[in-house]
Amino acid sequence: MNDTALDTDLLAYTLRLGDDCLVLGQRLSEWAARSPQLEEDVALLNIALDLLGAARTLLTRAGELEGKGRDEDGLAFLRDEPAFTCGLLFEAEGGDFGQTMARQLLVSAYQLPLWQALTASSDELLAGVAGKAAKEAAYHLDHARSWVVRLGDGTEESHRRVQQGLEEVWPYSFELFERDDVVARLVERGVASDPDLLRPVWETTVTEVLKEATLEVPQTTWHPTGGRSGKHLTSFGYLLAEMQHLHRSHPGARW
Repeated sequence: MNDTALDTDLLAYTLRLGDDCLVLGQRLSEWAARSPQLEEDVALLNIALDLLGAARTLLTRAGELEGKGRDEDGLAFLRDEPAFTCGLLFEAEGGDFGQTMARQLLVSAYQLPLWQALTASSDELLAGVAGKAAKEAAYHLDHARSWVVRLGDGTEESHRRVQQGLEEVWPYSFELFERDDVVARLVERGVASDPDLLRPVWETTVTEVLKEATLEVPQTTWHPTGGRSGKHLTSFGYLLAEMQHLHRSHPGARW
């Protein structure tokens, strides 16, 4: 692989990681002043800020690799829906609080081993981002675990809601471990983490939490995909409209 091809693959991979963090951060911010308790408002927004911090660095790097003069703001606010490559799980609607916590469990159980693996990436920037993000993801996972257990092993109603939420978001988790040509080439170069190695770690973590929470692992043969190639859920357009409205309405504005 020559340097140009490597840069192209690295751009695609960096965008995926950045978009995942950016979009999930936006989803979590929807809980501002809406969570079950004031402390949880702060916790969810702190997680969103952690994700946004990683997204800023990754999107800045993606802009540099792209070479078209776009910075983090340009990539976040001026791309249209098909240009985003976030996984469907990251963009999935939060639903009620139980569903949001179920989604966060699946995401964090994936991101923690992902970032841990990327600390050994041959790309120095990815390794640097991963070093900080892995510490944050450990907290994110612990937070999601505690709530899923609390809700699942709580009242009949809380159990029903978190189980239903889990059923809603579970199918989108399969896309996390897809291995396309970009990932395969970068794994071979020591740049990307290997999804084949991430999956068993994710499955073990999630299964253990669900068992403790007295929840059932959903059984489904529906494995939706397309996020990595710009094919998104219907709700994603509404998320982008809200996220990008101010920037597009007032181009070049300075506060």
